[in-house]
Amino acid sequence: MDGFCHPIRDVWERFLQRCYEAFPCLSDPGALLILDRNMLNATRDNPWYFATYWFLFFVTLLQYFYTSGSSPGFVIDAMRAGCEIQSTSRRPPKTTKQSASVKDASLIIPIYSHQPVSTACSVEATSWVKLIMDMYPPGSSSRHWTCTYCNVVQPPRSKHCHDCDKCVLQFDHHCVWLGTCIGQGNHSRFWWYIFEETVLCIWTGIMYITFLRNSMSRAWWRDVVAIMLLVVLCICLIFLLLLLIFHSYLVLTNQTTHELIRKQRISYLRGIPDRVHPFSKGVCRNLYNFCCASRSIYTIEPLPTLEEIEDKKRPYTCWDIVTCRCC
Repeated sequence: MDGFCHPIRDVWERFLQRCYEAFPCLSDPGALLILDRNMLNATRDNPWYFATYWFLFFVTLLQYFYTSGSSPGFVIDAMRAGCEIQSTSRRPPKTTKQSASVKDASLIIPIYSHQPVSTACSVEATSWVKLIMDMYPPGSSSRHWTCTYCNVVQPPRSKHCHDCDKCVLQFDHHCVWLGTCIGQGNHSRFWWYIFEETVLCIWTGIMYITFLRNSMSRAWWRDVVAIMLLVVLCICLIFLLLLLIFHSYLVLTNQTTHELIRKQRISYLRGIPDRVHPFSKGVCRNLYNFCCASRSIYTIEPLPTLEEIEDKKRPYTCWDIVTCRCC
């Protein structure tokens, strides 16, 4: 058997040697790591370094599919869950449990996985309208907040996505790369994905630069492919860094991309100064809600009152900083 495999192995080694001589950039780390014999030797010397790199690569890949397959939180699903809660609460006291609550003036609706929709949901739709209209200023009409496509009353911060053809809770944007909307249900996963992608690009760029620095004695045209890949990687890295910084700012101020860009077109945000973030509860609370909030519930935030907006307009003083008002 060894005698049969030995000629094949010799042919393969000669083929790789010619490839390395004609295109040394094929021994580039990162995307072409497995073809570089020097890198394979370096892997034996520093196994944890390259094992961590590949572990990060697979974690980022899994995070991509996990985020793209997750639900952004659709309004119709929250409405159905609310109908199920109301139908459950009308059962005899023996089986009654408090499933929905108002905590910090927010409506908390648990998500029941694959629970059938009750036939009474159409009857309870009026109760859903009443619940949502309580989130808006008194005197508001449900016609102003009813989606013309889904025919459901949209909670505050929701928007209809024409790509998904559904209304999304705390709609941020529709990500073409992931093929799904980014909303309340998966915004945290999206942030972690772009964070992992940014770290992976930085690490890969360092490996590219190390390879090119070690091959400076050769003619530059022999590494032209590696140089072009490095340029593309740098462009992607700039985009990812800007995207990561932008979404980190949104997280700290409890905003969405849609609210920031279309602020003057959203009626309940029109007229509010740019430096005022009406839904912000402080940096620490915003971070906690974003990172630690349970993904098994829908949280619907009411619009802030005029008193809350006026309080947020008040400039910070030294005493506010000492008492951590911004937090």
